[in-house]
Amino acid sequence: MIKSLLSDFARYTKRTMVGTAALGLMAMGSVQAQEDDKGPIKVGILHSLSGTMAVSEKPLKDIITMLIEEQNEKGGINGRKLEPVVVDPASDWPQYAQKARQLINQDEVDVIFGNWTSSSRKAVLPVVEELEVPLFYPVQYEGQESSEYVFYTGAAPNQQSLPAVRYLKEVYGIERWVLAGTDYVFPRTTNKILQAWLKKEGVSEDDIMVNYTPFGHSDWQSIVSRIKEFGAQGKPTAVISTINGDANVPFYKELANQGVEAIDIPVLALSVGEQTLSGIDTEPLVGHMAAWNYFQSIDTEANKAFIKQWREYLGESDRVTSDPMHSHYIGFNMWVEAVKKAGTSNPEAVKDAMPGITVPDLVGGYATMLNNHHITKPVFIGEIQGNGQFSKVWETKGYVAGDAWSSLIPETADLMSDWTEPLECGKYNVATGECEGQERQSAE
Repeated sequence: MIKSLLSDFARYTKRTMVGTAALGLMAMGSVQAQEDDKGPIKVGILHSLSGTMAVSEKPLKDIITMLIEEQNEKGGINGRKLEPVVVDPASDWPQYAQKARQLINQDEVDVIFGNWTSSSRKAVLPVVEELEVPLFYPVQYEGQESSEYVFYTGAAPNQQSLPAVRYLKEVYGIERWVLAGTDYVFPRTTNKILQAWLKKEGVSEDDIMVNYTPFGHSDWQSIVSRIKEFGAQGKPTAVISTINGDANVPFYKELANQGVEAIDIPVLALSVGEQTLSGIDTEPLVGHMAAWNYFQSIDTEANKAFIKQWREYLGESDRVTSDPMHSHYIGFNMWVEAVKKAGTSNPEAVKDAMPGITVPDLVGGYATMLNNHHITKPVFIGEIQGNGQFSKVWETKGYVAGDAWSSLIPETADLMSDWTEPLECGKYNVATGECEGQERQSAE
């Protein structure tokens, strides 16, 4: 049965892997021109330090500054030290775009690590494409996007939400589905993909409940009551949650208040990690789940060392780690290796050097940057424990390649992304053999 969970992964990843056999040849090419500028390499950090997203994003700012400090202790990169440039977009999507433009035009950064929500990423996307400076995006997202200047180190749907739904269907025998999310891009697009998969599996419209709430929503009494009623129809029911930000705290509290236990209606979250759980009593939530590509509880020597370093850096012995922090860890180390490979911090040269870069992760393997600017990841499902951590109950056998475009959506079923020669296209239609408007723009 577990083997069957992997049966469709090849279908979602096959197109992504086109051309990867040639990735290793890049390292054998001619050496890039050596660095002329010996000043510091400026690294932009675009994470909210205030507003509703600050609780999620501040640790991501801290992890990048920690990694920069560590790299500087090693002598920097190519003999140059790194200089962090931190801005606060204050959980306001248009501000992300303005701050990104400031980082590039005024502060002259060579790279940006930032964003959390897809809405903020969508706001920044045209800026980094116009000004040609790469953005490393560390959070799970809805896919259906490919940019030459974005490196997606968080999970695509085939690396998180789809394996999660398959797991619940195969292992728990779930027949009714509640898709509960915050009202913005990631939940709506993710749920569109999940609904397509469920209907393909024979699930009827009547057995799917969809609910969206605004950011910061706090009154969950009536919604949880509806979930309980929906699950009391004689069929096994589960909730797939894409509720984001600080709204999760009152949501989980209301689940406990109304006695919604995992044995009755399990909740599997796509946006809840250790950081969120650290703010609530998790004893009543034991058994509810989350799907990620990293958990703090993963037992490897590298992860233990990372947690120790993180806590010492902050001077707080109880601080937790999270999946987006792990994604920034991977993305930052990939960027460092690309700068070394290119022999320069020049954004264009580093961008072109990124595909094929492979670095160790914290869960016992290696992550590789693919031609479509997504990375390879394992998928884990963990159950909430009374101590606020997750206990791993399932994982993929091997790493899954991130897919930019979903084959479950008719309009993107034939699309693939490959930003390397000869395609250099984010929307290549394998049926027509044509690039649909996202080809690389000539510098001329």
